[in-house]
Amino acid sequence: MQKLLLFVLLLATLVMSACSIHKIDVQQGNIVTPDMLEQLNPGMTKRQVEFVMGTPLIVSAFNDDHWVYYYRLQSGDGRIEQYHVTLDFEEGKLSHIENALPASASAAQAD
Repeated sequence: MQKLLLFVLLLATLVMSACSIHKIDVQQGNIVTPDMLEQLNPGMTKRQVEFVMGTPLIVSAFNDDHWVYYYRLQSGDGRIEQYHVTLDFEEGKLSHIENALPASASAAQAD
C-alpha cells in the first residue's frame, strides 16, 4: 500500500513538473483604433465623442473637460503594450486631441 502511494505521489510530481505554467494576457482600459480617431473632429460635443470613443477611463475630478483613454496589455510572455489618447474640451466642444497610439497600431490598420 505504501509503495502504491509513493508511486502515485512520484507520478503526480513528475506530471506537475512537466506542465508549464500558462500566464494569461491581461487587458485594461479602452481600446482605441485609428478609425475611431479619424472620426473625431474639433467642435464635436461630449456626447458625440462618447458615441465614437466610448466612456473615457479617466475624467479629471477637477476638470471634466479633460478626458483620457488609456489602454494597457500585458501578454503572458511579459511583453507590455500601452498607449493613451487625451481629449480636451472647451465650452462642451472637442478642442484638442493628443494621440499616443503606438506606430504598430497605425501600421496594422493601414494593411
